[in-house]
Amino acid sequence: MVSGERLTDRVGIGVLTRLVDRDLVDEVLAETGRAEKRSRLLPARVVVYYVMALCLFFGDSYEEVIRLLVSGLRFLGTWRKEWKVPTSSAISQARRRLGSEPLKLLFERVALPCAQRGTQGAWLGRWRLMAIDGFVLDIPDTPANEAKFGRSGGTRNPAPFPQVKIVGLGECGTHAIVAARLGPWRTDEGTLARDLVADFEPGMLVTADRGFYAYRLWEAAAATGADLLWRMPDGPQLPVVRPLKDGSYESFLLDPKVRGRRATQRHRGSARIEEPSGIPVRVVEYEVTNREGKGEIFCLITTIMDPDGANAAELAAAYAERWEFESGLDEVKTHQRGRGGVLRSKSPDMIEQEIWALLLTHYAVRHLMCEAADQADIDPDRLSFIRSLRVIRRQITDQAGFSPSPSQKRS
Repeated sequence: MVSGERLTDRVGIGVLTRLVDRDLVDEVLAETGRAEKRSRLLPARVVVYYVMALCLFFGDSYEEVIRLLVSGLRFLGTWRKEWKVPTSSAISQARRRLGSEPLKLLFERVALPCAQRGTQGAWLGRWRLMAIDGFVLDIPDTPANEAKFGRSGGTRNPAPFPQVKIVGLGECGTHAIVAARLGPWRTDEGTLARDLVADFEPGMLVTADRGFYAYRLWEAAAATGADLLWRMPDGPQLPVVRPLKDGSYESFLLDPKVRGRRATQRHRGSARIEEPSGIPVRVVEYEVTNREGKGEIFCLITTIMDPDGANAAELAAAYAERWEFESGLDEVKTHQRGRGGVLRSKSPDMIEQEIWALLLTHYAVRHLMCEAADQADIDPDRLSFIRSLRVIRRQITDQAGFSPSPSQKRS
């Protein structure tokens, strides 16, 4: 090692191996059919960590990231002397062999809610505060990427790059994204959210902005057993069934098909219209001052029907925590990849591989920050993501703990 050079200059991916250990990677590679059948210059396990390292060192070139990775492995004595540093062409071929499925499965296995009961700002009573929201990422302008994902702006004013749309489910208190769905930029966020509902669980209080409300989506989300707190769009009139002591009131959501039949019956002069029950909800209405200094009415609906469980003021405060998750998405869009940054990959499958690695790396950083906040007994919001990312890039939280050589069978 060069005089004065630190181990932290050689290895910068320990934060990844703390959560994504070698045995888990090997398990996922076997499940997805990517396990090695013969010895290669870049085994699949190393490629998994390399793709994640690309997202940790987003501003560095392919060659620089592999240099950091290989240098660290050599220094730790886990890189065989006969192995050579691979070329950019070899790296690209290895990424294509790996595909996107292993990174997607790793994210699904690793990215679990990480707030503990004592984590500050992460709970409303017994409910874990969660949120869903969407964002887009710019990707390289190649024919394959445009054909798969498309771009905004139309033919008259096309965006400079194709884009991928992502809808994520995350913890408000920790900013950790724990589930995601992605598709072409034209895909409606509600369409991706309908698939994301499968990751809702009892004990969650899932918040969503008014752009997500749809009767069928609410119906499916409520059926998961998770509780919901969504803002209603302007327009639907919610009848007051019964006022409650905290200023909220009981109401119901009417199936749009039923609403349409009722309108038709009225138009035809039908003398008898049966009143359907609809889906019971509780409504919280309040006024806030927007950025223009004007009053704006917020209308929230929730599955929490008992004011003693969570009163109107508590629910309004809980909905405001949704902005914390938006900050988490901004960490992925802006801080982790760099402002104005475009993903690296030239083909759709590699784009998906890169996105799952990006989400997995962000989760690893946020998980570490949550642990640090819990140990210091402070709110995770008090820790800076940018500073944490810089520290992780400079220092080792744990040794890499993996090798290009195949795992030895355990007795």
